[in-house]
Amino acid sequence: MSPEPPLLSVDGLVKRFGGFRALDGLSFHLNPGEILGLVGPNGSGKTTCINVISGLYAPDGGGVRFAGRAIGGLPSHRLVHLGINRTFQVPKPFLSLTVRENVAVADGYGRNPRGPVDIDTLLATLDLRPVAERRAAELNSAQQKMLDLARALATGPRLLLIDELAAGLNPAELDRVAVQIKEIARSGVALLVVEHLMGFIGEITDRVIVMNAGKEIFEGVMADAIQDKRVVEVFLGGEDEG
Repeated sequence: MSPEPPLLSVDGLVKRFGGFRALDGLSFHLNPGEILGLVGPNGSGKTTCINVISGLYAPDGGGVRFAGRAIGGLPSHRLVHLGINRTFQVPKPFLSLTVRENVAVADGYGRNPRGPVDIDTLLATLDLRPVAERRAAELNSAQQKMLDLARALATGPRLLLIDELAAGLNPAELDRVAVQIKEIARSGVALLVVEHLMGFIGEITDRVIVMNAGKEIFEGVMADAIQDKRVVEVFLGGEDEG
């Protein structure tokens, strides 16, 4: 019996901004229930990769396939309805709406294939139940990140793209988020996680892709990545913007 094809396949992906190649032939795959980390110095193309997969940018070369379907260039709202959603480095909730209302909007819009989500259960899972009736503008940064995740999960994604969710969280919050991400993967969702916190990435991921200048320079487990000479050179070679 042949193995199932990957849920997400990225093949030779290219994204240009003028003469700059933010992605320069990037290739990888992701399976259901797998957590893949995307790491590298600032400026290596990690967020650009998520932006292309989630439909914010159209690719300039190569291909992106989801569940066997070519999706490169499809707009974000179409991708949400196909089963792809994401979080952002800087969450942008509806500030005048309550936490519950923010999730209800995502639930109503996202066409969750499993039907309407149990909002109370979802909020409780992400430690947001006590602030459910507060306006999003009143939340602290960690709570806004969890609200961003709740809104994405309310749409019932099969692929979830997480962009620096752990940044700015304290150790206790990091531990809770790690547990929550692993639980999401256990439900069968594929996760692509961009993160700078190497300890956090090492704890939650099955594999990592290390990027530099828009290309992959390493694929494997985090424990091996930190022993790889090319990876060490890249991380010691300076930080730009990512």
